[in-house]
Amino acid sequence: MTGVAPPASPLSVGSLAQLALSLFAIVALILIISWALKRLKLSAPRGSSRDMAVLDELCVGPRDRIVLIKVGDSQVLVGIGASGLVPLTLLGAPITLTAPAPTVGFAERLRDIMRRTGGPA
Repeated sequence: MTGVAPPASPLSVGSLAQLALSLFAIVALILIISWALKRLKLSAPRGSSRDMAVLDELCVGPRDRIVLIKVGDSQVLVGIGASGLVPLTLLGAPITLTAPAPTVGFAERLRDIMRRTGGPA
């Protein structure tokens, strides 16, 4: 008798558990990445068209929003909600959108608050 142990079976409980855990981790990673891309709206656009574009949107509820869409030279106001897409109105005169005011950073706001309250600057 020699002191050599027989090779472990590839179908042992330990290797099957490791395989199942690895598979679960990969599927979970794929789901997390797809959720993050959807949440952050970083997914690639489905079609790039110069004649059709979303100009602006306004959230009016957790699942409801109003969207301004450019179609050719005209603009359409559309409501999107749980019931689907509802055309609200076709605008006679196009709306020109202005750029939003630049937002103040957190550090600048904190510095302003500290100055007002007399805290260390």
